[in-house]
Amino acid sequence: METRIATLLASWEIAPDVRHFVFAVEGEPELHFLPGQFVSFTEQIDGKAITRAYSIASIPDGNRFELCLNLVKDGRFSPRLFAMRPGDTVPMKGPLGTFTLSEPSRESLHIAVGTGIAPIRGLLLEARRAGAAPATLIYGARHEHGLLYREEFEAMEKEAGTDRFRFHPTLTRPTEAWKGAIGRVQAHLEPVLNGKTDVNVYVCGMKEMVNDVRAWLKEHGVDRKRIHFEKYD
Repeated sequence: METRIATLLASWEIAPDVRHFVFAVEGEPELHFLPGQFVSFTEQIDGKAITRAYSIASIPDGNRFELCLNLVKDGRFSPRLFAMRPGDTVPMKGPLGTFTLSEPSRESLHIAVGTGIAPIRGLLLEARRAGAAPATLIYGARHEHGLLYREEFEAMEKEAGTDRFRFHPTLTRPTEAWKGAIGRVQAHLEPVLNGKTDVNVYVCGMKEMVNDVRAWLKEHGVDRKRIHFEKYD
């Protein structure tokens, strides 16, 4: 697969140790991808070629794409990206991947924790643009500041109306000031689905959460072919 060069246009902090990045692909007017796909970055670090895959957090926009990344302080690659300044470049391949919208005319449930929201954000933006069927997002974080893109999702819900888009954030370590849902995302599947099984489900986050959600959905009658997922350690 052809190697391209991605140039950083901008990045900013959206939560402690989490940044939103905007890249452009050099020499190309358009970057063709499906929301939910990922790009692969490679760099020579300490004399070794290190490759990492990162989900795209946006919809197609010329030659631009966006990422949402957390800093792994003892990691090999994320510190390099967090140190980048506008104009810096990184070799990339892709976009790749099959975590994309299926049957937009069917109601969908999206489930994410942490930066697993990145590809889900792209899927929801694409669904809104395409006028897809109603969607619900269950989004989990430890703390309130970890609800990435919260204002954006709240605005989407307000604009679309809860009959078209529902935003259901939940925290596992809330403060007394938090008035929303509490607990892991798994605890909110039953009340949110309310017996529905004919939905497409998109799940992204830590391996344990994804496995738990998939098992629960299958046990409660959701066809495994309708369960789309990406997981990471």
